[in-house]
Amino acid sequence: MDKVVHFEIPADDTARAKEFYGSTFEWQLQEVPEMQYVTLITSPVDEQQLPMDRGAINGGMYTRSNQAPATPVITIGVDSIDEALKKVEAGGGETIAPRTEIEGMGAFAYFKDTEGNTLGLWENL
Repeated sequence: MDKVVHFEIPADDTARAKEFYGSTFEWQLQEVPEMQYVTLITSPVDEQQLPMDRGAINGGMYTRSNQAPATPVITIGVDSIDEALKKVEAGGGETIAPRTEIEGMGAFAYFKDTEGNTLGLWENL
């Protein structure tokens, strides 16, 4: 069974959104400038940056644009993105962004389900 492992929040004004999520929920926010991304830490993490609290997931934030999903995205962890995308398409879904590797971490992809929702896939290295 594949599990939800990450979430992403698009923002029109990332400074404003960072202030909101940091102060409202006390999340730790870490800039990743080379990716134009902000990591959202909602739970303490171990040395591998994985949440230590049972059932918790961490996420990210990006500037809303035409190249990225315009609504929040939940991300599902899979053993193989390529195999998962085959299943998505066989089930009536559509690949939005193919497997894209993040050096030293893993790979991600986006797909649209049969209801028009955009979701993510994550594959660990």
